[in-house]
Amino acid sequence: MGNVTVIGAQWGDEGKGKIVDWLASRADVVVRFQGGHNAGHTLVVGNQVYKLSLLPSGIVRGTPSVIGNGVVLDPWALKAEVERLAAQGVEITPQVLMVAETCPLILPIHRDLDALREDASGAGKIGTTRRGIGPAYEDKVGRRAIRVCDLAHLDQLDPLLDRLCAHHDALRAGFNEPPIDRARLKCDLADIADFVLQFARPVWRDLDAAQRSGKRILFEGAQGVLLDVDHGTYPFVTSSNTVAGTTGPGSGMGPSAAGFVLGIVKAYTTRVGSGPFPTELEDETGQRLGERGHEFGTVTGRKRRCGWFDAVLVRQSAAVSGITGIALTKIDVLDGFETVKICTGYRIGDTVYDYFPAHAADQARVEPIYEEMDGWEGITAGARSWADLPAQAIKYVRRIEELIRCPVALVSTSPERDDTILVRDPFAS
Repeated sequence: MGNVTVIGAQWGDEGKGKIVDWLASRADVVVRFQGGHNAGHTLVVGNQVYKLSLLPSGIVRGTPSVIGNGVVLDPWALKAEVERLAAQGVEITPQVLMVAETCPLILPIHRDLDALREDASGAGKIGTTRRGIGPAYEDKVGRRAIRVCDLAHLDQLDPLLDRLCAHHDALRAGFNEPPIDRARLKCDLADIADFVLQFARPVWRDLDAAQRSGKRILFEGAQGVLLDVDHGTYPFVTSSNTVAGTTGPGSGMGPSAAGFVLGIVKAYTTRVGSGPFPTELEDETGQRLGERGHEFGTVTGRKRRCGWFDAVLVRQSAAVSGITGIALTKIDVLDGFETVKICTGYRIGDTVYDYFPAHAADQARVEPIYEEMDGWEGITAGARSWADLPAQAIKYVRRIEELIRCPVALVSTSPERDDTILVRDPFAS
């Protein structure tokens, strides 16, 4: 039995929450290793719907859950999420939730800067969630971040604030904003410190002990590979590395920790916010996909853009992230379509591409090359075995495997936890 890493292989919103929740019943620890509360996961358990942004999805099952050092942590968002889950009957204690003491904090000044930049960008808007994720990562690599461990030493905060304010006050002045209110910021941090510190630990030690004792660790990625700051559709990306290789540096474990890499993939394609989207459908078909798939962002509530499955992009994601197998989700959304299409390549003028060009100008010009297949008359919704799937739906899944050069390990047929077809057990691989 080894570890499993779950990542999105498209632009996020692929259904990672349900898959992680499903796998968490067989894991000993669940770890978030990058991103922040800009990542939304929805879990459906019976009649109860849980919406998570920062907490690992395993928390709902009571599986010990870790927020790793690669995450940027908004302490106020953490408190609000813990309280919201408590109101739904999920008690979160320091025995269940552990937060890396080296996590950088997202501060109110980061949210301010995020919004100011986005509002001033005009046509260059990236479409951020305005939650301060990018500015917080900037301060981390700029060596001016305030971290979780600093909350235990607030009497020594002034040198850190000197460095932080020297940077941010100059930026704020450029937007005609007043300098940082240091006294207010210190007061806010003092108010939230005890709440966060109860969960703070050197989690790398816990994870090392878990690994040595043979426990199964489930790593939970946020967003998707196509939003990776290096490998995504730059600049319309997130501010962290979303690929599976980030499990090590984002958790304090070595590069071999990732284990089986499970890429989560929708049976079609969606995207929230700005950026290229070769197979986007701005017609009745796209609207039908969005309505049937309830395609609204968990975090922002923004309507998702919808299109046909893009095998080129998923194949690229699988290659750069070392995906071992995929979990295909939302195949039930395609029930009833007379025909379905898969993008198998791109064309720019007379040139055909089997990958997505890196430059934004080329990305904007690509035209998808489609392969058309018959749809299926039966329903996949609620199926829990291959025998329950229509033959044409199985043919669609098999064709996707061929095109992305990666086998299917799981198929999800509804938001319900148990409506899942297990093809290959990631933990047994």
